[in-house]
Amino acid sequence: MILLWLLCVPAVGGALAWLAEAAHPNWSRWISIGVLSLDLLLALALISPATSSGHPAWIASFDRPWIPQLGISFELDLDGLSLVLILLTLALSLISVVISWTEITERVGLFHANLLWTTTGVIGVFLALDMFLFFFFWELMLVPMYFLIALWGHENRFYAAIKFFLFTQGSGLIMLVAILALVFIHQHATGHLTFDYLALLGTKMNSMTAFWLMLGFFVAFVVKLPAVPFHTWLPDAHTEAPTAGSVLLAGVLLKTGAYGLLRFVVPLFPDAAHAFAPVAMTLAVIGILYGALLAFGQNDMKRLVAYSSISHMGFILLGVFAWNTLALDGVVVQMLAHGVSTGALFILVGALQERIHTRDMRFMGGLWASLPRLSAFGMFFAIASLGLPGLGNFIGEFLILLGSFHVSVAFTVFAAGGLVAAAAYSLLLVQRAFHGRIEPFPGRTGLFDLTTPHLVVMTVLMLSIVGLGVYPQPVLYQVAPGLSLLQHSGQASTGLRARVAEQP
Repeated sequence: MILLWLLCVPAVGGALAWLAEAAHPNWSRWISIGVLSLDLLLALALISPATSSGHPAWIASFDRPWIPQLGISFELDLDGLSLVLILLTLALSLISVVISWTEITERVGLFHANLLWTTTGVIGVFLALDMFLFFFFWELMLVPMYFLIALWGHENRFYAAIKFFLFTQGSGLIMLVAILALVFIHQHATGHLTFDYLALLGTKMNSMTAFWLMLGFFVAFVVKLPAVPFHTWLPDAHTEAPTAGSVLLAGVLLKTGAYGLLRFVVPLFPDAAHAFAPVAMTLAVIGILYGALLAFGQNDMKRLVAYSSISHMGFILLGVFAWNTLALDGVVVQMLAHGVSTGALFILVGALQERIHTRDMRFMGGLWASLPRLSAFGMFFAIASLGLPGLGNFIGEFLILLGSFHVSVAFTVFAAGGLVAAAAYSLLLVQRAFHGRIEPFPGRTGLFDLTTPHLVVMTVLMLSIVGLGVYPQPVLYQVAPGLSLLQHSGQASTGLRARVAEQP
């Protein structure tokens, strides 16, 4: 039942936070903190102890009939991959509440309700193994995120919110068609109507059908990742979203696309994915270099960080289609490291905008003298983003490049150029914003540095990225059985393993 509680706690908490605003806005904030803290404790209780000699691929499961006439069940399953991503989701959602304390002052209850419901949808995506239920949560998480951007965003928020919704909703409908086709093909072959992911693995079909179905899933997930040329919604959504919205987008929602590639695209269609790998890896390399180039050309600090996300997510796409142990380990570490480092950068950009009322780096310069703590954290996370050895991003990108080297030397060499480009735009950000000549600007008067809540948040994120870079083994230990099972499914269509039933 603990998996069901992981979903119910933030879902019910969102409604309570909305209603609590009538008493006092702070009640909504404290309810959100309490709800997310409780859910985080529930998730932490599922971690397999590092001292054990081994743990099963499936840590827990929950399966009840939902629409049995159509073969649909409420099936939730948790492995190490899902667990670490759920922990990341809950941690960043909790941080989003803290950093929004002074930024969000209108419709506070509704804001926190949408934040918690977005979290609920994302957790559902990471847990659902019934394909219909997965699609339900995939679409569900988009609606509250749309409102977070449209109601609490900046000047062009309606344009950005609609663009975000159209891209993600449209690609999701393509995936729905592919899911239904896969289910009906499986029914035709076996006589059994089911949306169970484990049953659908290894479904027999001709190569052309498998290719088109794989492409339906692939498009949905790379739009959310996003990969070039499906990326154009991301910079606008990030630029116009409130700080918490940007943190959730970069740290959480983009990871659902990467998760979908790992969980569904390659295991369900191994032969088609293998044949498509050169195209996918080409898109990955283009995204790495193109995203870095566009980041280098930005004056808006938030857009710079947004385009850097496109570049970093290109490494994830490259690692997924390299599909070996080193690359997949790197993908997981990169997802976590990117969520932490880019989320931290968006928090700092939001804090900076709150103080000087601009994100334009042409009006910055010399901020270190006025905001030493904010500037120091900004430099740290910019350096983390470029992949400095000893920090989490370096581990992720190094493992991905090492794994992809065994598949294609050419793709690896071009992708490595993204590391050089990352150093260029990251150091440019630091130089233009925090060092150099002090630019005269009316908003610079009466500046105040990071407050205690922001300091606590940034310290936690800093320790997390250092820990992931110095000792990533606990994360790799947690995800190893699940990744091994995914690799087995992605390399052969037989030999499915039974899940471990959840203990009451």
